[in-house]
Amino acid sequence: MREEENGGMEMDDLAASEPPPGESRGGGGGGGLVETALQPVRWLQMLCRELGATFVAGVVLVFGLNQGFAGSFFRVASDYYWKDVQRVQPATVQFLSVFFYIPWVLKPLWGILTDVFPVRGYHRRPYFIFSGILGMSATAVLAMGIGLSVTSAVLCFVGISTAVAIADVTIDACIAKNSIDKPALAPDMQSLCAFSSSLGALIGYSTSGMFVHHLGAQGALGVLALPPAMLVFLGFYIYELKKHQHNVKEKVFYKLSVAVKGMARTIKYPVVWKPSLYMFLSLALSISTHEGQFYWYTNKEPPNPGFSQEFVGVVHAIGAVASMVGVLIYHKIFKDYPFRTILFFAQLLFGISGFLDLTFVLRWNLVLGVPDAVFVILEESVSRVVSRVRLMPMMVLSTKLCPPGAEGTFFALLMCIDSIGMLAAKTNGAIVLRTLHVTRTDFSNLWLAVLLRNLLRLSALGAIFLVPTADQTDVLLPQSLLNSGSTVASASDEEETLLQLGKLSSHTDGE
Repeated sequence: MREEENGGMEMDDLAASEPPPGESRGGGGGGGLVETALQPVRWLQMLCRELGATFVAGVVLVFGLNQGFAGSFFRVASDYYWKDVQRVQPATVQFLSVFFYIPWVLKPLWGILTDVFPVRGYHRRPYFIFSGILGMSATAVLAMGIGLSVTSAVLCFVGISTAVAIADVTIDACIAKNSIDKPALAPDMQSLCAFSSSLGALIGYSTSGMFVHHLGAQGALGVLALPPAMLVFLGFYIYELKKHQHNVKEKVFYKLSVAVKGMARTIKYPVVWKPSLYMFLSLALSISTHEGQFYWYTNKEPPNPGFSQEFVGVVHAIGAVASMVGVLIYHKIFKDYPFRTILFFAQLLFGISGFLDLTFVLRWNLVLGVPDAVFVILEESVSRVVSRVRLMPMMVLSTKLCPPGAEGTFFALLMCIDSIGMLAAKTNGAIVLRTLHVTRTDFSNLWLAVLLRNLLRLSALGAIFLVPTADQTDVLLPQSLLNSGSTVASASDEEETLLQLGKLSSHTDGE
């Protein structure tokens, strides 16, 4: 038990004790190229030193493998699954995808579980293991089940989504806690999350089309069993102090009461609910027309583009590279800008970039002499860079709104609000597609849906005043809230310390 804790500490200390590459030798040669190449290595080493190597590995596994790779692979394979295996209409697919967001709406529940319901003294490890087992089971049924009904398929997809959501909220709790303990590193942690996700997405998108082509959409979904298997591995090896508790039932209900009351108290502060409302509106007003566009550009009948499965994967892979470029742009240029400034211009560009979709759907690119393949790559690249630059300050802002002692629970509440916004975008997008009679074969009104989406994106700028003008490294919560949260957290730690001393004393007296 203690050896297990020390083992985790030694892994973290090992990364912390290594000198930065190139610091003690080779200082004069190599020039700027070597320095540039070593910057990511030194940055990762700094994060391992400050935050712990197993924490950094956990972020890479959850965001890189489970959200980046699996999420991108899932997007392509599931689109073809509903189109070619289940053969449903695009508006129906968007309605069904609403169910996939339910586990993300329930993130406060998962947050409460990780914060106040430890398993054998651990708050994070058991939930990684559980999410991994759930994800593997749901994926196996979906990939190997013959003649699955739409209902059964939806349940499997919900199971996969639940597994990812639980792992996400568990690592988010660790990130939120570290963001409070070391606020100067909050943008760096979000950069690590975003870069890992983008790199994983690049690999997922690059291989998804090939797997779908050779294995079929259903067979390709079997590849998604690997990422949750790695979550089980993570659950056994991520470093976490084991807490020895007495009066577990009373303590759990006390912590649950404190967490719920803390959420209710915190969300009432204007500095918290105003930016939360803006993030919800920004996401909800960007209605989704994805399924209609997917059915359109994969339709083989002229004058539709008729893209192949492999090319769809390649386009998304290039978009993943563009997403990484967006991470670098944010990390190098925009992470020091005030929240309101960066979010205003990001939302403005987000709305404007959507008109590239409109140009594509109306086939104006052919009038300009730009082939479909070239134009869709350009559109995807611009869209992904802008989306990433827009999303990252929102994530940093969310971590800044979490009170001490209930980081996982409150961050999950904020992500729940965001998920409700995305659910509203999916639902309203499905209503628009159905109202405009966009089907598997009729895309005559698709351009109207895309135009409405773009105008709604720009309308979100009217709520930008809700975002604080503070810098991204500033502490946003009032001191009274920070003190009350710290008091609860320190009281819990003091109780744990007294219990450990009592057990040590009892053991010594017994000898």
